[in-house]
Amino acid sequence: MHAKSETHKNLNLALFDFDGTLYPKDSFTGFIFFTLSKRHIVRKGLKILPWIQAYYLRLYPAHAMRPRLFRSMFHGVPANLMQDLAQQYAQKLLKKLDADLLQQLRLHQQRGDRVVLVSASVDVYLAPICDMLNIELICTQADIQHGRLTGFYRSEDCSCAQKKLRILQQFDLANYQAVYAYGNSEEDLDMLALADYAYMVGENNELPALKPLQVQQLDIKKPA
Repeated sequence: MHAKSETHKNLNLALFDFDGTLYPKDSFTGFIFFTLSKRHIVRKGLKILPWIQAYYLRLYPAHAMRPRLFRSMFHGVPANLMQDLAQQYAQKLLKKLDADLLQQLRLHQQRGDRVVLVSASVDVYLAPICDMLNIELICTQADIQHGRLTGFYRSEDCSCAQKKLRILQQFDLANYQAVYAYGNSEEDLDMLALADYAYMVGENNELPALKPLQVQQLDIKKPA
C-alpha cells in the first residue's frame, strides 16, 4: 500500500484507538464520574439535557457531543486538581486494559515498532497512560488558561477524519515497513483505511500476526 523507504525498513507503525479498543469501555464518560461530584454532574447535565437525549437517540453525533459535554462539565475547574485526579484515573484504567490488545501492543514494542495511541478522548488522562506504557499520543487536547480548564479544546475532536489528518501530519507512512491500526467503531474507519493491516474489534477474530524482527547478521572475520 505504501512505498517503503530505507529509514525504518524493519519497523512498523502501530496505531491504537483507546475507548472500546485498548480499553474496553468509555473512558471519557468514566472520567467525568471519577473526577466530579454527582451534584455537579446533574446540575451541569440538566443544562445540556436536550443534546444528551438526542445523542442517546442517535440524532446527535459523538464527535459533537464530546466537546459540548466537556465544556459543560469542566469549565472553570482548577487544572492542578484535575491533573492529580487524572493521574489516579490513569492508573485505574491501566489495570483494566484489554489483555489481548495490550499483549499485541507489547509485541510491537518488542520489535522496536513505533506505537501511537490515537484517541478522541482528552490528553488530561491519556498523557499519563501513554507515559506509563511508553508510547506516543495523538488525541483531543484540553485547553488550560490561568490555571483552570476553560472547557474548550485546543484541537479538534480527534475522531473520524481528524484521526487520519493528525496521523498524516505527524508521520510519513512511507518510512515504515507496514502500518497496523486497531479500532472498534466508525470513528476509526479513516485511521484503519491508512493501514496495511487493520483490526476492528468485534469484526476480526484474530489479531494481525507480527513477524519477528529480522536483524541483519554481520560477517565478522575471525582473527588468523
